[in-house]
Amino acid sequence: MTENMRPLRNFLLHKFLFALAFWNHVSLSVENELFTSISNDFPEDGSDKKIERLPLLYTSSHQYKANLDWVVIQNTTESLSLSEITNNNVQKLVALLSNFRPGSGLYNLTLTNVSVDWNALMEIFQTVWQSSIIYFNIDNVTQLSDIERYDFNYSYSSMKAFTMKKVLITDLYFTQDYLYQIFANMNITALTIVESEMIHMLCPSSDSTFRYLNFLKNDLTDLLFKNCDKLIQLETLILQKNKFESLPKVSFMTSHMKSLKYLDISSNLLRHDAPDVQCWWAESLTELDLSSNQLTDAVFECLPANIQKLRLQNNQITSVPKGMAELKALKELNLASNRLADLPGCSGFTSLELLNIEMNLILAPSANLFQSCPRVRELQAGHNPFKCSCELQDFIRLERQSGEKLFGWPAAYVCEYPEDLRGTQLKDFHLTELACNTTLLLVTALLLTLVLVAVVAFLCIYLDVPWYVRMTWQWTQMKRRAWHNYPEEQETVLQFHAFISYSERDALWVKNELIPNLEKGEGCVQLCQHERNFIPGKSIVENIINCIEKSYKSIFVLSPNFVQSEWCHYELYFAHHKLFSENSNSLILILLEPIPPYIIPARYHKLKALMAKRTYLEWPKERSKRPLFWANLRAAISINLPMADGKRCGETD
Repeated sequence: MTENMRPLRNFLLHKFLFALAFWNHVSLSVENELFTSISNDFPEDGSDKKIERLPLLYTSSHQYKANLDWVVIQNTTESLSLSEITNNNVQKLVALLSNFRPGSGLYNLTLTNVSVDWNALMEIFQTVWQSSIIYFNIDNVTQLSDIERYDFNYSYSSMKAFTMKKVLITDLYFTQDYLYQIFANMNITALTIVESEMIHMLCPSSDSTFRYLNFLKNDLTDLLFKNCDKLIQLETLILQKNKFESLPKVSFMTSHMKSLKYLDISSNLLRHDAPDVQCWWAESLTELDLSSNQLTDAVFECLPANIQKLRLQNNQITSVPKGMAELKALKELNLASNRLADLPGCSGFTSLELLNIEMNLILAPSANLFQSCPRVRELQAGHNPFKCSCELQDFIRLERQSGEKLFGWPAAYVCEYPEDLRGTQLKDFHLTELACNTTLLLVTALLLTLVLVAVVAFLCIYLDVPWYVRMTWQWTQMKRRAWHNYPEEQETVLQFHAFISYSERDALWVKNELIPNLEKGEGCVQLCQHERNFIPGKSIVENIINCIEKSYKSIFVLSPNFVQSEWCHYELYFAHHKLFSENSNSLILILLEPIPPYIIPARYHKLKALMAKRTYLEWPKERSKRPLFWANLRAAISINLPMADGKRCGETD
């Protein structure tokens, strides 16, 4: 039994001596666990869980120089981080790492500031590959030279993920395949080479185990993985910040990647200006990032059919074409920072749930989005130059009805135009229904117009406006003809003391009472009567105007018969016109019979005004009062008129 226990005792002693030497030479200090295990990102059961990031070692603040010329940044039971690796201490590092055979406790290794040649670097890689290390990170590799062919042994490895950042190659002339084939044929799950100015990567020589590739911020072009059918397990491919130019070529690159789910090719130089060029994407691709490129509306003709999450922000897209192929599986669409003028419809996105159109050129987004996109649960439309007008009212109303589906409301939704409303939040912008409803506005305007027309028409009819317009026109025409025919006789000479206006039904009183008593009484009174003084051949209106203008006064014999006569109305209008145009006191009103107010037509409103403001003579029924009546009337028309012989009326030899 003692003989049987001896090998075990020797083994334990060997392990004890090794641990003691390790602690003495490297001065390892056991610290708290600073590295979070992410073995779940690379499950042992080979599940299809997508790898979104690689594990990075977080350095502790406790750094010290070890006895072997490198700096220990972190040391725990499972993680080791060293810095300042050179050709001088690389052999000691290799000797140290050689002790960590598969099954030992070191799983995570990070090397920073590595300045070695090609063979030394390969020796480190080969040693790590045959160790217990699972996650290997190397940062800032400089002075990499003398690159040549190296037969790398990938067998018997525990490695799952390798990350290399910032590699500087000083060798200007070498066969690039020697460099790229080392990485292309790695039998690991995740490979990351970032910020290394890498211009190419070879296709693996056999079916690769890569599930995650990250080539962020390099100089890769459309030639990457051309016709490569070996990446059959690849799920995540990150090509952000490279120099890809053709979207169709990128799609052809993915067509052989049967398991690809996520592709990030943002911040490149991608264009797609040839709509006749077909695109062939991996059928398994469900998430695509094409942001920060030079893509236009034609990009919608070159998209994966089964895509679920699509990022197209920061491109040059102006609209979503209506005739595009349907993306029935698309759930999230990001179109922020483009040149959209309106919300895209959902005719091609029947399953869309999240839409981002922030920072576009949308002035007044249409309000039918949620009707055409019933599955949308969140709309991000803020930070657009909204024009606060009637067109925006429906969109604001949409926010109240959508049940908080607008992301960022109300802070991100602010008026940009007009200038007097700039900075006003949309929730504080309101317009009346009448101002924004065109139909209602037109109907209201039409009704107001009809009411106004009806009122004007009623007033015109009630006040007999057409008649006054016609009379004014005739007055103007007569004046124009008189000026044209007799320009030298523009100054009117009085020929009559008075013009008599009366109704034919009152002619008996005029002929038997008025004319005899005025013309045959004392003084030489000349009266103008239409039966004896109207000039044949002239129009009645012209004769009326001539008689009124050549008479000193105009006598109107008022009675119920007078207000029923159309011609009496003409004569009263022209006499009244002379009253205002010449500013004369030429009207004499004689009330022959009382006139009940109800029988005075509406067009005689001037007569009503005259009788209310001016003194009129009333024909007395008692004979004793008539001499006074005639005396007053004769005094009112008394004036010396020139006679035909040069004398004035009333003068004797």
